[in-house]
Amino acid sequence: METEKIGDWIIAKNNQFIAFNKPPGMPVQADKTGDKSLLQLAEIYCKSKLYPVHRLDRPASGVVVFAKTKTAVGSLNDQFKERTVRKTYLAVVKDLPPEKEGTAAHFLQKNQEKNRSLVKGEKGVGGKEAELKYRVLGSSDNYHLLEVQPLTGRHHQIRAQLAAMGCPIKGDVKYGSRRGNKDRSIHLHAWKLEFKHPFSSETTLLTADPPADVVWDAFRQFMVAGPTA
Repeated sequence: METEKIGDWIIAKNNQFIAFNKPPGMPVQADKTGDKSLLQLAEIYCKSKLYPVHRLDRPASGVVVFAKTKTAVGSLNDQFKERTVRKTYLAVVKDLPPEKEGTAAHFLQKNQEKNRSLVKGEKGVGGKEAELKYRVLGSSDNYHLLEVQPLTGRHHQIRAQLAAMGCPIKGDVKYGSRRGNKDRSIHLHAWKLEFKHPFSSETTLLTADPPADVVWDAFRQFMVAGPTA
């Protein structure tokens, strides 16, 4: 049962929040499919109401935090709004970006009907500024591993920006990958989340290992836990 597995997904828990390593393919919150969401399972596990404070795309995996109290949700929401939360992702791509390390900026416009973000040439045509930092961590025979830090919080930002750079994420056919993964996942993983503890204000760093599969396993030697420079 998924409610039994969820205990294995816990990264951290205390009186203020609980954090999970979300498996790919599971929605964080209930969607139109009616499939069980991580939030629903987490509330069953905790036997109490939980508060979402950020998003993670359904086909992606990695760190998801739920607040347990209204005080905690207020603190965490403020931190996300003020962009003081440091988010670090891992992405597997077929083609290398133009440079081994750099910053990318685009204007993105969300298409609600198609649930995707389009890259626009300028802000004046409805686009919102999106910026991220990236660097190449390593390469295998067929793919490359990128570390990505979004500096803004736009819809599908990493997926749309990497595609605009000519390196769509493995399995992400919505954004230009040549073929999908069999389980409809994409190789995008929320690796680290760093924020101030809602009560003590101490720096909290959560780290989640990517799922076990042949592609992720080929890159584990390049994944070094700890703060990102």
